[in-house]
Amino acid sequence: MTHSNQFPESHPDKPESAPAAPLVRSEDLMARGRELLILHGNDVYRLRVTKQNKLILTK
Repeated sequence: MTHSNQFPESHPDKPESAPAAPLVRSEDLMARGRELLILHGNDVYRLRVTKQNKLILTK
């Protein structure tokens, strides 16, 4: 499978006035390993990459 270096500028199903959500590559988030802790309010979430290269988010 090949990947394009072009990112879509907007989503076709969203109204034109709605700004596009930021697009971040998982490789950029996981640059230092296979796990990332996310602080959301008072809760800590763990984002990790599985052996099958899937993303899992747990609280």
